[in-house]
Amino acid sequence: MTASIEEFERAIAELETQIERVRKLTRDQGLDRSDEIAKLEELKSDLLRKRYGKPTGWDKTQIARNPKRPFTLDFVRLMFSDFTELHGDRLTGEDGAMVGGIARLNDQWITLVGHQKGRDASERHHRNFGYARPEGYRKALRLMRLSEKFKRPIICFIDTPGADCSVTSEEHGISESIARNIHEMFRLRVPIIVVITGEGGSGGALGIGIGDRVLMLEHSIYSVIAPEGCAAIVWRDAKRGSEAAEVLGLTPHQAKRFGIVDEIVKEPLGGAQRDYDAAAKSLKDALVRNLAELHQIQTEELLRSRYDRFRSLGVFHAGS
Repeated sequence: MTASIEEFERAIAELETQIERVRKLTRDQGLDRSDEIAKLEELKSDLLRKRYGKPTGWDKTQIARNPKRPFTLDFVRLMFSDFTELHGDRLTGEDGAMVGGIARLNDQWITLVGHQKGRDASERHHRNFGYARPEGYRKALRLMRLSEKFKRPIICFIDTPGADCSVTSEEHGISESIARNIHEMFRLRVPIIVVITGEGGSGGALGIGIGDRVLMLEHSIYSVIAPEGCAAIVWRDAKRGSEAAEVLGLTPHQAKRFGIVDEIVKEPLGGAQRDYDAAAKSLKDALVRNLAELHQIQTEELLRSRYDRFRSLGVFHAGS
């Protein structure tokens, strides 16, 4: 039986510890152990290639949820310059689970919004584990409308298990805020690129998920429901989430085959969490290229294509 991603990562961590120990001995004793280190590094690469070569849907889910993966603000730090974060929805408050602001992508000013998860207990509480509230979606829409006013492209980073479903969020209109965003994003007269960087969960993802181009990182997921939630509904057993992940069609390649996403962005071997710089470079190149293509399209055609693209999703033809 194949080891789970968590078990495999623990084994890789032990191997990396062994490699670092040999390096330290090399430094402390002044002995040449380069051959031994090279063999250990090659062993690690071989193991990563074999394990991550053909990951299952459940594997992808576990990788996408890895707490060491780069979050929105990590990508902002590595890909953009002159970032100014903007806060508040100008109605009820601020939401730490949704970040946004203006920044420069090379020589181009853009507006970005995205979900933000936390690293430690304190930040996770502040970010609500990436579950955005109504205030977050309204803040995102405020920033996107501001972007339209100044004719700046919009980039949305999706990484959320779903929208916040607390009583308070229901009272504040979480469903309306997501529906409003979807409605308004179809009408924004500037290019929009959406990137799923980790989890693309349900309506929480769709609240900033309408775009002219939709990209997915290689080890991200995009689904109408979490595998455990699906299993709990279908089989009344959340522990069967690994089975549900295989039938939900949540992987990037499945999403691309269904026409839900346009491009899969390559990640470093073993996942973006292993090399933030390489992951950011790969994504930045994709964003620059897609933005250049979108700038060549007239606004009315952009809006028409955006609408037609999403209107066609889910269409099927019954057999005769």
